[in-house]
Amino acid sequence: MKDKVALITGASSGIGRATAELFSAKGASVVVAARRGDELDELVNEIRSRGGKASAVVADMSKSGDVEKMVDHTLQEFGKLDFAVNNAGIEGEFSPIVDLSEEEWDRVLDINLKGVFLCLKYQAKAMLAAKQGGAIVNIGSVNSFLGFPTGSAYVSSKHALIGLTSSVSAELAPNGIRVNLVCPGIIDTPMHRRLRGIVGDAVYDQYAIPNVHLRRAGRAEEIAKTIAFLCSEEASYITGTTITPDGGFTLTI
Repeated sequence: MKDKVALITGASSGIGRATAELFSAKGASVVVAARRGDELDELVNEIRSRGGKASAVVADMSKSGDVEKMVDHTLQEFGKLDFAVNNAGIEGEFSPIVDLSEEEWDRVLDINLKGVFLCLKYQAKAMLAAKQGGAIVNIGSVNSFLGFPTGSAYVSSKHALIGLTSSVSAELAPNGIRVNLVCPGIIDTPMHRRLRGIVGDAVYDQYAIPNVHLRRAGRAEEIAKTIAFLCSEEASYITGTTITPDGGFTLTI
């Protein structure tokens, strides 16, 4: 990834942070984006202390102006955009459908789905203008395939990413821009720790983990490696598809 430039959203923690660290270690200049500026600044300082090139931009992916500013910042800082990882997302409130408010539905869909749409729109504009190709990776979830009670907003937002990724790949691939979707399983990140707190340790340990073939949660660094592969030349004939690094979870469920 030497001399490449990557933009990574949701980079303040979890998979996004691990991806930024890995891309930097492989030689890329990275722009990290999220809503929490303090954590972004900490990450940028860590990358720079190791000799890497990094810049941070605070952005809300549900706002068109913020997303456009984020992509413009990348071009101003490093002159181009080779890779984009659309990782920002929230789980929202889990609620029975009869109790789920319209406001909560909109909040989850605005970030998890509209946010990816906006990122794709402005990232594609930059890549098409440069005429140098590129690779974009959207981040879904095993809940892009699997529903669960009280998860209608979150699950809907993640299901929709399959169609969005496939459609945008069909548009951009003739221009050398590949678009793929990564759907992680149970990964040890702050989001999954919150989910574990909701369902309880007993359910997590007795139901969730025993249904993972590897009998453990994944690590954020493992998902980052999958993302890096999809951005690399080794994946030059992979586009419009979904990769599910889940330790075998969806095969069991």
